[in-house]
Amino acid sequence: MRHTITVLVENEFGVLTRVAGLFSARGYNIETLNVAPLQDKSISRMTLVTRGDEHVIEQIKKQLNKLIPVIKVEDISHAVHLERGMLMVKVKACSDHCDELLELVERYGGEVLDDHIDSHMILEFTDKVDVLDAILEALEPFGIIEATRTGPLGMRRGAEGFRVD
Repeated sequence: MRHTITVLVENEFGVLTRVAGLFSARGYNIETLNVAPLQDKSISRMTLVTRGDEHVIEQIKKQLNKLIPVIKVEDISHAVHLERGMLMVKVKACSDHCDELLELVERYGGEVLDDHIDSHMILEFTDKVDVLDAILEALEPFGIIEATRTGPLGMRRGAEGFRVD
């Protein structure tokens, strides 16, 4: 089963290496990983996606909690939460298909970041991971030149925050 795990860590040199090393040493795979500092720049929030049964995920959480720079770990997969990813994609553009391409961008709530009607467009989309997959599929006939995307960022719903207590 797919699990989204959020981790608060001290924002210091080598933390990402330690977390990645923990997964690697135990033969677990990190499917996606996003890391950024919070308002308090001494703390970063990691959102990582991995797969495993409940036992494997419990082991991962216990091992993460043992790492010195880790402050807090939470598997939000079973909680009511929101997830969003971002996609930037460069597609071939020509005046013949421009209206159709712009209609697709509007339908998915995207944005045109760079517009060169006679050669290419760079588009941005933010949505659920499965919707981003569908967008990529819908853009395929236009000719994808290049694409990059984040993994999902996740946050539990409700008034409580995931922060250092």
